[in-house]
Amino acid sequence: MGNCVICGTPADGPICKSHEQDVLFEFEGSNPDELTRGRYYRGTVDGFADFGVFIDVGDEVTGLLHKSELDRRLDALDWEPGDTVFVEVIGIRDNGNVDLGWSIRQSEREFRGKLVQDADSTYLPDDDESDDDSTAESETTDDEPDTTATTDGSGSAVGKMTAPETGSTDEDVDEAPTDESADDERADDEAVELPERADIDSLSERVGDRVRIEGEVVGASQTAGPTVFEVRDETAAVDCAAFKEAGVRAYPEVDTGDVIRLVGEVELRNNELQVETERLDALAGDEETTVRERLEEALASEARPADVGLFADDPAVEPLQESIRDAAGLVRRAVMESRPVIVRHNASAEGYAAGAALERAVLPLVRDEHARSDAEYHYFDRRPLEDGHYDMEDATKDVTTMLDNRERHDEKLPLFVLVDAGSTLESGDGLELLDVYGAPHAVVDTHYPDEGVAETADAVVNPHVGDDGDGVTAGVLGANVAAHVNPDVREDVAHLPAVSYWWGAPDRYVDLAEDAGYDEDHVTALREAVALEAYYQSYEDKRELITDLLFEHEKRDLAEHVSEQFRTKLEDELDTVEPNLTIRGANGVTFTILDTDAYTHRFDFPPESVLLDAVHHRNLSGQPTGQNVTLGIATDEVHVRSNEGVNVREVAETAREQAPEAGIVPVGTRDGKLEFLAGERDEALDAVVEAVSEYLNDSN
Repeated sequence: MGNCVICGTPADGPICKSHEQDVLFEFEGSNPDELTRGRYYRGTVDGFADFGVFIDVGDEVTGLLHKSELDRRLDALDWEPGDTVFVEVIGIRDNGNVDLGWSIRQSEREFRGKLVQDADSTYLPDDDESDDDSTAESETTDDEPDTTATTDGSGSAVGKMTAPETGSTDEDVDEAPTDESADDERADDEAVELPERADIDSLSERVGDRVRIEGEVVGASQTAGPTVFEVRDETAAVDCAAFKEAGVRAYPEVDTGDVIRLVGEVELRNNELQVETERLDALAGDEETTVRERLEEALASEARPADVGLFADDPAVEPLQESIRDAAGLVRRAVMESRPVIVRHNASAEGYAAGAALERAVLPLVRDEHARSDAEYHYFDRRPLEDGHYDMEDATKDVTTMLDNRERHDEKLPLFVLVDAGSTLESGDGLELLDVYGAPHAVVDTHYPDEGVAETADAVVNPHVGDDGDGVTAGVLGANVAAHVNPDVREDVAHLPAVSYWWGAPDRYVDLAEDAGYDEDHVTALREAVALEAYYQSYEDKRELITDLLFEHEKRDLAEHVSEQFRTKLEDELDTVEPNLTIRGANGVTFTILDTDAYTHRFDFPPESVLLDAVHHRNLSGQPTGQNVTLGIATDEVHVRSNEGVNVREVAETAREQAPEAGIVPVGTRDGKLEFLAGERDEALDAVVEAVSEYLNDSN
């Protein structure tokens, strides 16, 4: 038995089960069976194939990282044979083949420690090796000032101090201070001349210099060697390595959120800036207040976006300009505060257009703010919502992940941006769960809202909150927010408002796309291609594929190819359902009814929502003038499509009176759906038809 090197709990070896995925393993065995599933290992790129990358794990075992396990396209990897990479062992087959998975951590310091695993055991690296990895021990010469680690009264390291030139010796500096000598040590510390304060964004020009930085600790991680603090000032953020001893937390009294003063040498390691910490002090009192005020002033000034104007003169969007700036300011501030941004959007063409616009705007800001090459995977994520609502299942997943990241990596709670979702009662419980934990969130949506649902949001962009919002898409709002988040991407996302309209895109947005180089036919192809890809693996963001479809001009053929598949599948399904449509009337309203259980291929593209939209749009031209409604009825639910926006919440009240045993429950607001008990299907359908017709007649 031993103690876990991370949490200190008793463990069968140097690591407990709950923290095995937090450390990096060096494999020194010779047989694949000696590897452990679920652990992350250092590897070396051996070669490439059409189906993946061969990775040497240790000197004698090679595994396959299949392309399906990558978070990007295979040809987008910038790896070369011989490069050091980090992978997870996800399977060991009977024939000895090793299946590898992608590790989002592609830098050793992202792990909280390092262990060696051989055929028989797992153990800490040799001290010499750890010292080499940490780069904390520096050689001195006769011409250099001697440095040594000082400790506080408990033996914890408090940094490296340059011995003063006033006759002090190594013993004087090394001696651990007692309570009685604390004031004397502070006086000695103040006697050491500190370098002039440097802005973090200037450090790239000061490699090799000894500098002083002041700012907030926005993250801390423990590696096998040093502790790495991410420090942010009013200009940028940088990693600072502080060493006590291999794998042991330096400055344990310093936590995320503390304001500190740090002295160290600027280095360039693996093409990334890092400050080797010589001294680190948590500030208090007036000193802390001064730094916090400086940070707050800079954040407030820089985060508030300039009024860059809307993409087009749109009467429904113009009243939202201030709320658009508010939402954009939240996103900009989150990036500056090293707070992850999580975009949750509907898994539809409209939702993807809006979510991709925000992704396009935020990623360059993240790369500019953080020195780490993989920061964009840590500080931004886009997660589609399969049913268009942010329900308790979605919120529970997010809260579990964010709390785990806070516990493991001292990560700030993320900013959640709900796109094309978040305005109706179905999202209420999920938003309230975020609010319980104090996670900031914004809503960018065009669904007709339920009263009070978005009240906990820090910003709400919804045209229905003010004047009439009909005719506006989430893609229009998302693109406008993105342009305020990062004006540099304005031209990149100018075509997305047009992409987000299925039919009847306003000329103002069609012309905008034309000016950006996207003719109307190609805009249609983009919309259809994204809609098809949104259906498959609807819970995945498909970042690289969506980028290729929406933003890569040289890959126009890709969109045309996928769009052709969309049209073929949709037309085949329309040919299947049209002979089986039922037409009935009630109170002057024409109803087109599709039994989706009996006459559709329910587990293939197109999904019910896309199919009903197409059926309704096609039937509008074939039906008599007047009020037309399309209903798609399944075993226990009926979806509504109308040309006048039927509010299913009001319809449900009337329908329940006519079929009290059917258990009718509304989901959504305008053109949503109604759920019922499967055993009361016929009664529920009759009640819904009658209730919808009454609603439309009363509305007129």
